[in-house]
Parts: sequence; C-alpha cells; structure tokens
Amino acid sequence: MTTLLIFIVLVLVFIAIWQMTKIFELSQLKSEQAQIANDTDNKNNGYMLFAFMVFTYLITIFSFWKYTKILLPEASSAHGADYDNLMFWSFLIIFIVQFITQFLLHYFGYKYRGKEGNKALYYADNDRLEFIWTIIPVIVLAGLILWGLYAWTNIMDVNDEDDPLIVELYAQQFNWTARYGGTDNVLGGANVRMIDIDKANVLGLDEADSYSSDDVIVKELHLPVGRKVNFFFRSQDVLHSAYMPHFRAQMNCVPGMITEFSFTPITTTADIRKNPDVIDKVNRTNKIRAEKAAAGLENQEPWEYDYILLCNKICGKSHYNMQMKIIVETQEEYDAWIKTQQTFGQTMASME
Repeated sequence: MTTLLIFIVLVLVFIAIWQMTKIFELSQLKSEQAQIANDTDNKNNGYMLFAFMVFTYLITIFSFWKYTKILLPEASSAHGADYDNLMFWSFLIIFIVQFITQFLLHYFGYKYRGKEGNKALYYADNDRLEFIWTIIPVIVLAGLILWGLYAWTNIMDVNDEDDPLIVELYAQQFNWTARYGGTDNVLGGANVRMIDIDKANVLGLDEADSYSSDDVIVKELHLPVGRKVNFFFRSQDVLHSAYMPHFRAQMNCVPGMITEFSFTPITTTADIRKNPDVIDKVNRTNKIRAEKAAAGLENQEPWEYDYILLCNKICGKSHYNMQMKIIVETQEEYDAWIKTQQTFGQTMASME
C-alpha cells in the first residue's frame, strides 16, 4: 500500500511540474504561439505512437507471464471443458485480431506521419477492401455465435434423465442455504410468505406438503461426484447470483421466481487438491499468510483449497461475505453424510 501511495504522489508531482512548465512557456512573450503542427511535432507524435505500441505489447506479454498462475484450474464439471474451449478460442481470436489491427494502426500512424509538402492520397472507396474487412468478421462472429448457442443449449438442458440429485439453493442477504429433496428426491412446496422464524421454518416450506417432511436443510453443500445435479434457485430479498466458478456455473436468483441450472461434478475435493496448479496456489497463499502471521497481522490462518459458492451480484454491504463451501465426494461418502442430517419434519417435531 505504501508503494502505491508513493507512486501516486510521484505521478502527481510530475503532472504539477509539467503544468508549471507549460505555464512558464505561455508566459514568455517571445515563445512561438503557432497552433499548427510542424514537422517536428509530427515526428515526435509518430515516435510516441510507435513507442506506445511497443509498450502495449510488452505489458501484454508481462501480464501473461506474471498473472496466468492465478487462473482457475481446469473445470470440475462435465460441461466445463466445452465452456473453457469456447472461452479460449474466443480470446485467441480477439488477441490475434487486436495484435494485427493495433500494429497496423500504430505503425502506419508512425510511417505516414505528416511532412511539409506531402499530400495524402484519398480513396473515395475500395470495394475489395470493404468486402474483405466486412466478410471476415461476419464469418468469424457467426461461427463463435453458433458455437456459443450450441454450448449454451447443452449446458441449459435441465431434465430428469440419469436420476439427477435435486438441490435447492436459497439466497438471502447475506448467506446461502441448501435444501435436498430427501429420500424421495423431491422438494416440498415453499413460499417466502410461509417463513416462520419462531418455528425454524427459515425457507418457508409448506408443512402441509408431504414432500417437505424429508427435505434436508444445510449450510454446507455436498455433491456426489459423477452424478448429475439439478439446482433450483430462490431469493428471499434482492437479486443474487449463484456463482460456482470451479464448475463454470452461474444462475441468477430472482425474487418471486424459481430459476434452474444443472451440471455433473467430475472431480472430488480430495482430487482437486492434488492438482499441481492448486498445490502451487495453496503454497503461495500460505507463504503470504505465514508472513502476515510473523508480522502479527490478520488473515494469517493456513488456507486449504475448497470449491465455493459465491454471490456474483452486488447485493448489499456484506455481499463479499456471501459464500458457501462446496464438498464433492464419492457417492458412498455423500450417502453417509446425508444420513447424519436432520430432516425438516424432525426439526419441526423438535420445536413443538
């Protein structure tokens, strides 16, 4: 933070000195007041334009070298690979086009900078060039759009095939609650008007609905690996967004309606922790935390890599705290865990 403040101060000092220099020049009666650019101005502008192009490429290369290590590991859902491939090719095309167009823009600005006596060659139109720079983007964009629609259709194919696990994610400022369909794998009816805090009915489940009695309400999301999960989303108050970055999944939680999304987790929490990139990320993070611990600062506890559910909409002052841990485990481990959870019916009975 100190380094950043010093840098900002130096920049402001430089700007102040530059402005004072301009004021001094304007105050000189004999200084040249011409507003028309001369050959020297054009040459300097051409050099600066070319230098800026070089700077842009150098900072791009530096960013790839320095910061790619903070990216997420490979997707932990069945559809994630298709999502990542589409993202990769989109960025690659954008990068290639940006490299070529920015090079031509800056290089020609430098090469054909204004010189006294030179006259620009004017083209009224050029049908061939216009066809080339129109048809190529049309073909590329059409391909990406069709690929994106195909991927989106597959991702959003929420159905009951393959015996999916049914889970509801309930959003409220500023926490998540998960509800499982229980032994019948069917969610009971619910409505925010039925919320009764005194009876611990925090999700507004319909107590008269027989499907509600075996529902399981938890604050930690467990998912069996290799099994499709159909998620249903509700919001109690404002617009939230259920974002599970490791699974390349996101869906808005809208008050007054139910939205849905599905995916199949393919990598357990135990296995993702063995990923070399994840191990490196954990080691780097815990090194920083150890340094904080040595200095007596906060946020110094060793960190363990976990899947996580986040809110991806700014939903209020504690938005950053709206998180839920996700554990992906084997079917046997999931079955053993779900058996230890109290059902909604048992919770209601204990409140009587």
